Amino acid sequence: MKRNSSGRMLVHTRNAAMALVALLLLVAGFWSSWGTAQHILLSKGRDHGTLAVSRCDDDTCTGAYTPRAPAPDRAEVTIEKSVSVRKGVTLSVVLKPGTGEAVRTGPAGGLYAWVPLGGALLLSALVIGGGLRLTRLAWGAAGVGGALLLASFLAL
Repeated sequence: MKRNSSGRMLVHTRNAAMALVALLLLVAGFWSSWGTAQHILLSKGRDHGTLAVSRCDDDTCTGAYTPRAPAPDRAEVTIEKSVSVRKGVTLSVVLKPGTGEAVRTGPAGGLYAWVPLGGALLLSALVIGGGLRLTRLAWGAAGVGGALLLASFLAL
């Protein structure tokens, strides 16, 4: 049985909509990750040092910052609170330019910065597999996203 042209048009429209949703999820995950990851990946010329966490609130932790290179010490530097950031811990960090906000460096910080992209890969895998019916690509996206989330969990 042949499909009519309106049936083919509907299938193409559905596939285009699903591809757009998957692309939107991936771009949003990348953009959300890039806000933190850029400070780790493009850290040349930024202030590197250690942060001794002394106090934690609901969303942020603060502490004394000791730079690696000759630069002034800072009494109050903040970092986003996560599972591994707690009172009494000393972390290797890089400061965001022009602020007193720190971002964790090293393998754990780098993987943690890309967690939103890992989640976006998992979500887009559902759209790719269910909406576009590209099961191999969906399993690949889910595998990469899951591996990224697992690696960041183990590194923290």
